[in-house]
Amino acid sequence: MRTALWVGVLNNDAQIEALDDEDGKKVYRVIGDPTEGSILVAAMKAGAVSSDLNESYPRTDEIPFDSTRKRMVTIHAMHAPHADDLSPFSEDTQREWYTIAVKGAPDVVLNLCSYIQSMNGTDVRPLTDAEKAEILAANDAMSAGALRVLGMAYRMVGARPEEVNGDTLEKELIFIGLVGMIDPAREEVKPALEIARRAGIRTIMITGDYPNTAKAIATSIGLLQPGHQVMTGAQLSELTDEQLKVEVLRTDVFARVSPEHKMRIVEALRSHDEVVAMTGDGVNDAPAIKLADIGVAMGITGTDVAKETADMVLTDDNYASIVSAVEQGRIIYANIRKFVFFLLSSNVAEIMIIFLATLAGLPTPLTAIQLLWLNLLTDGAPALALAMEKGDPDVMERKPRPAKEPIINKSMQLGIGVQTIAQTGVVLFAFCVGLLWELESHGMGVPAGTNPLLYLLRFDWNSVNLEALRTAETMAFITLSLCELFRAYTVRSERASVFRLGVFSNKYMQYAVGLSIALLLLVVNVPFFQEIFNTHFLNVREWLTILGLAIIPAIAEELTKLYLRKREATAA
Repeated sequence: MRTALWVGVLNNDAQIEALDDEDGKKVYRVIGDPTEGSILVAAMKAGAVSSDLNESYPRTDEIPFDSTRKRMVTIHAMHAPHADDLSPFSEDTQREWYTIAVKGAPDVVLNLCSYIQSMNGTDVRPLTDAEKAEILAANDAMSAGALRVLGMAYRMVGARPEEVNGDTLEKELIFIGLVGMIDPAREEVKPALEIARRAGIRTIMITGDYPNTAKAIATSIGLLQPGHQVMTGAQLSELTDEQLKVEVLRTDVFARVSPEHKMRIVEALRSHDEVVAMTGDGVNDAPAIKLADIGVAMGITGTDVAKETADMVLTDDNYASIVSAVEQGRIIYANIRKFVFFLLSSNVAEIMIIFLATLAGLPTPLTAIQLLWLNLLTDGAPALALAMEKGDPDVMERKPRPAKEPIINKSMQLGIGVQTIAQTGVVLFAFCVGLLWELESHGMGVPAGTNPLLYLLRFDWNSVNLEALRTAETMAFITLSLCELFRAYTVRSERASVFRLGVFSNKYMQYAVGLSIALLLLVVNVPFFQEIFNTHFLNVREWLTILGLAIIPAIAEELTKLYLRKREATAA
């Protein structure tokens, strides 16, 4: 055990840094790869300080870890002072020795070994096939317990190797043992996976760990679904691209893979028109991160190459942060759609009101300054409040939208059509009622037995001073204003009822609507503004008519959402 830990410390690029906390006590933190850091911690508990070992056994050469080779090799001089006090390798400190330390995948390291160190730590004997089988069985058992396992080996040479390559260094190694460490998933990962699954997001684990380790972890967090499989890199290599396109649909875990495998997996998923996000932290992950639709790099453990290649960097290296980002992205996109829908439907209705009134030969229901007021305040303020919505309660219960779906999709087109009809209808109705009442007050009421609408359409409006029709224009102006303000509450969600959201749950909407109504009352009731906006003080009968009509578009919006919910439930 001592020798295995010593080799793990020397063949290691991580560091342990000592700090002073607020109380003046020593605290430690790992800098570098967590797997290597865990070996340093274990060795430190056994009495080995990495800085002391590295000083006594300085590294002279190395072959860095490679995801293809799955191992790391370092060479250390043993002629430093006090090496005899720390060395578990040899009692002969009179001559210059070099240690070749190897750390990597157990099966890979084991195949490079010709000898095994005995339990007493001093004897070395040839490695038999039976011992190899026993070691591999132990590796499988540790992997099945969700342990990440590394094999440790070394070799002593009497001179510094002239060539630093695998052929000269990785031969006749002495196997020391297996080091297992647990890398448990964070507590928030399991619920985050469930949220992602309900949102229609499929999560696939791609790891260099052994299949048993990967399967144990995937099962514990609920990632491995019933009927789905774990595939190794060796199995993947035997598949053609067409076969992989089929297998990728039922494979949740890929173990012992290489960077080339990751790119094939991304391409196979994209062949099914999937939007693929690939996470990674190493230089070798960069090609797959670049190939994916969304590249995600680790902010803590990620290399600069991975971060520069990625579209998004996780500052906390947490999968749950990806799910949170998806949720925020959906909320932002939904709020943009609400904003667009609210303004488009309101403006189309305004256009249709003017167009139909002109086509019918009626006076213009709205003046230019009234339309400007509607666009700047009545439409603008609630639209800005819609951008502050916190999101629907079921925002992560919906399936992802098609990647090529336009922002103005069929459901929004339906909503715009319904609102155009509803708002145009109630505003023209209010305007016509106001005209009839205005004509009646001037002694030009509808003759008995005459259809009021036909009377208005056939009336010679050139014979009337249009400035005297302020009541009708005011009724149309206020009706349209209140239509849009009332409807702003229902537009806060594309599917959920306003009562499920809570009428007053968006405080910004209260500010926007309250301000717009207050200013609208000033425009209607203050004489100075009446002259500017061509408005008129309204009586109780006129206000009751306006309020009754103004609520209709909001009701129509709720009925439209009810229809869309039922249609989606039927389709599901």
